[in-house]
Amino acid sequence: MAEKSRLSQQVKALRKQYGLTQEDLSFKSGVGLRFVRDLEQGKKTLRMDKVNAVLALFGKELGIVEQPRGGEL
Repeated sequence: MAEKSRLSQQVKALRKQYGLTQEDLSFKSGVGLRFVRDLEQGKKTLRMDKVNAVLALFGKELGIVEQPRGGEL
């Protein structure tokens, strides 16, 4: 199974904070239950539009964040 990402951990924490099951989250966000499970398990390849549909329930969205990098482009 894929290593759990920060995103997957945060989505799971938000879901639990709001007292939602994975099924509830799937229904309310309009994505499949399999997608919610994959997201929470840290699957590395997920559709960004579906991730944003899930995050929108919590008033959040994907964005660009600064990362330290070594070397030149």
